[in-house]
Amino acid sequence: MPVVGSEVDPAWLPDEALHALGSRRVRVEGEGDLVDTVRGEVVHACGLYGGSVVEDDGPYDVLLRRQPQSGEAHGPEGFTLERAGGRVTVTAAAPAGLLHGYFHVVRLGRAAFTDAPPETHRPALALRMLNHWDNVAVHPVMGQVERGYAGGSLFWQDGRARGDLARVRAYARLLASCGVNALSVNNVNVHETEAHLLTDRVTEVAAIADALRPYGIRTHLAVSFAAPVVVGGLDTADPLDDGVRAWWREAAAHVYAHIPDFGGFLVKADSEGQPGPFAYGRTHADGANLLADALAPHGGTVHWRAFVYDHRQDWRDRTTDRARAAHDHFAPLDGRFRDNAVLQVKHGPIDFQVREPVSPVIGALPRTRVAVELQVTQEYTGQQRHVCALAPMWADVLRFRPEGEHGPTVGELTASGGLVAVSNVGDDPFWTGHPLAQFNLYAFGRLAWQPDADPDRLLTEWTESTFTPWATADPDRLRAGLRAVLRDSWTTYEKYTAPLGVGFMVQPGHHYGPSVDGYEYSPWGTYHFADRDGIGVDRSAATGTGYAAQYAKPWSQTYESPDTCPDELLLFFHHVPYDHVLHSGTTVIQHIYDTHFEGVEEAEAAQEVWDGLADLMPPARHARVAERYAEQVRSAREWRDQINSYFLRASGVPDAHGRRVF
Repeated sequence: MPVVGSEVDPAWLPDEALHALGSRRVRVEGEGDLVDTVRGEVVHACGLYGGSVVEDDGPYDVLLRRQPQSGEAHGPEGFTLERAGGRVTVTAAAPAGLLHGYFHVVRLGRAAFTDAPPETHRPALALRMLNHWDNVAVHPVMGQVERGYAGGSLFWQDGRARGDLARVRAYARLLASCGVNALSVNNVNVHETEAHLLTDRVTEVAAIADALRPYGIRTHLAVSFAAPVVVGGLDTADPLDDGVRAWWREAAAHVYAHIPDFGGFLVKADSEGQPGPFAYGRTHADGANLLADALAPHGGTVHWRAFVYDHRQDWRDRTTDRARAAHDHFAPLDGRFRDNAVLQVKHGPIDFQVREPVSPVIGALPRTRVAVELQVTQEYTGQQRHVCALAPMWADVLRFRPEGEHGPTVGELTASGGLVAVSNVGDDPFWTGHPLAQFNLYAFGRLAWQPDADPDRLLTEWTESTFTPWATADPDRLRAGLRAVLRDSWTTYEKYTAPLGVGFMVQPGHHYGPSVDGYEYSPWGTYHFADRDGIGVDRSAATGTGYAAQYAKPWSQTYESPDTCPDELLLFFHHVPYDHVLHSGTTVIQHIYDTHFEGVEEAEAAQEVWDGLADLMPPARHARVAERYAEQVRSAREWRDQINSYFLRASGVPDAHGRRVF
């Protein structure tokens, strides 16, 4: 049972959330390390609230039992919950299932003790993983955590693994409670220091794995494809070279000797300067299979990222399209990856923008295990300085049906590969910098467990667990206030930033704040092509890059024409004049003006609501969010003024409502 000092925010596991269970008689039956973790949790909860841990056959209110013979019904992580006559029973075949069942009872709180029909819960996705982009040594450009907005690394300090891993154990507890079961501990952009974690510094990774293991979190490691050269002393990393293959086999065996339950490798190759198989005339399948073969004897998996594109584009060349690159690279390789190789695909084709279509790669690989990658850290959605609850966006992605209304959802297509997200956690006392950004971490875990979960229900779960409204003087005001500031915050952020799916328009490098032409003439391939006549990227098959044709019908037909393309994605797929009339009935230019004014007004209203909740929560939490709201409102006004003034100058069309467009 991890002990974390009072200076660290308890997130969605405050002591108050344990009250319903901790005030009752609880019995735990079964053996195994994770069962022991459950016992420790029960002892802690009962010690807080006067309950008792029943060690014999005495009367109980809660029974948490492991029954291995129930394996077919539960699988390795599932459980059955029975509630009748004020008594609660959780039955699981495996220790991990009992752990998840325990946290489900905690999540239900007092509702756990109301009668209900038996329920069996099993995760829809076997792998539910966080990628930490943490650098072991502080990088001169990327800092301690690349795209990290919550302080330094939980794992690394002063170039070494932290000596005190109490916060890592507490983190594992939070992750297990929302359904996460794996994480990678270092940056996908692997520098030489990180490369040594695979070899002579693996004991540091093993120490972190020891801290995560009591809560069922398996450890993965990001590795450099060039490791045989960088740390192995070989003169090649060719995936078909016998010496290279032998080196990787030995490296994998070395890791498993120190971490028997090691999950596997994460690789970014031939992308943004990272080395890969292209240097040797080989394919991504050759590269992934090299590592898959090394991991296979140990039960490990290689996650091979599909984020591969030309980052040295000529902005004048409108035939080269970053959006279509992943499909061009990987669709022809379907069926050529090993069974323990997973292709990790970003949910959209560009780079975690506030609005993108679902990547066509996800539906184009029926013979390949695919994991969908989300970004919990808010690189392009406010960097944890803005409230932006992303669960509705992710739910839309996971419910999308790439083959049309009768085909499987994205959530179903990724059942064998899993759901992965870039973590938003650091060593900040509030874990995520912005306390309300904790909801994104929680919602990721819950959606990874149940991809068709209702984001509204997840918001209610998180609110009840984190803020325990029932324990406040005015629970209804607190619940209503939290819902008001969070529920529509994603669309609020979208309104005052990049319109109609156009994306980017951010400051280069750090990606915070507006700069309409910040990347417009860069080699990164993130263009909006705004000029005096119109805006947007023509990705149609008829006249553009052909990206729309990468989708199966009916989506290829839907996206092909401005007449059928959804408004929210119009500028992603089409270059249109400013007076183009949207399905909403307004013109593109007027939509830009209207939404940017609306977005600021909504941010200001949310700030006012938050200010009115100060008496219903710990002062430190309220003050941190209030500080962030001040910055959000300032930044929203800056976005509004820069975007509106830019497009007023570009189009020459004034605001129809006579508002001042700076």
